[in-house]
Amino acid sequence: MIQKLDDFYIYLENKGYSYNTINSYKKDLNLFKDYCNNIDIKLIDYNFLRKYLQFLHDKKYTASSISRHISSLKSFFKYLTKNEFIKDNPCLLITNPKVEKKLPNYINYNDLEILFTVPNKNDVLGLRNLLILELLYSCGIRVSELVNIKISDIDFSNKRILILGKGKKERFVLYGKVCSKLLDEYLIKSRSKLNKNNEYLLLNKFGNKITDRAIRMIIDDIVKKSSLKLNISPHTLRHTFATHLLNEGADLKIVQELLGHENIATTGIYTHVSNERLRKVYLDAHPRAKKE
Repeated sequence: MIQKLDDFYIYLENKGYSYNTINSYKKDLNLFKDYCNNIDIKLIDYNFLRKYLQFLHDKKYTASSISRHISSLKSFFKYLTKNEFIKDNPCLLITNPKVEKKLPNYINYNDLEILFTVPNKNDVLGLRNLLILELLYSCGIRVSELVNIKISDIDFSNKRILILGKGKKERFVLYGKVCSKLLDEYLIKSRSKLNKNNEYLLLNKFGNKITDRAIRMIIDDIVKKSSLKLNISPHTLRHTFATHLLNEGADLKIVQELLGHENIATTGIYTHVSNERLRKVYLDAHPRAKKE
């Protein structure tokens, strides 16, 4: 099985899957490999997989986690079947457990303004950190997309950035006047001092390309220094970008394109957030909807 798993990971790389996605597959499938204990892969059937899923359940894995493991197994066995390593796909009758949909966590306008006051613009790294916040919120990009932005990807005249998203799919994201001014300021005052020759936009204190992990640590530090008692990650700013656009009347298809979602159903969850806001406004404001 080990060789088949290695072949599968190479297949995913060739298909353009991201480093993080492949690592997620590896984590799930390595657990499955250990559970199989060297069993011949051709002997794995539906009943064997049901016992494995029961094993995950007994280990107190959540429904969402089990669902992710099932997705990994389905992808792996589909690959094995397609390449005729096995005759029948044992995953065909496996169904994902019902997972309660959680509404995306986002930041309201006032809290967002507080967050933006934390980084010190007069400091080389502080100005960079402020730009990181601004790009995540203004463009709605993933942190993995943010760290890979090159200077050559930026169309300064039209205020747009070429992004390489999931599956190596390219899209343009837009930015406004606030971000444009901050970007120019960063390039002149900060980036030139960090490293003039590096092709990537965001650099660490050593002048090298910044990492995903470093971005997360920067956001954590900014939140800690603020007065906010909120759980905020880089992805929260992406959620906030989408929610604020829809709250202000943006078309769902436009938001889908800006986020780089392949399926509009993925973007649709943000409409639930907007609807919750509408409901709250109605209940708080309408005389006959107020609680007695």
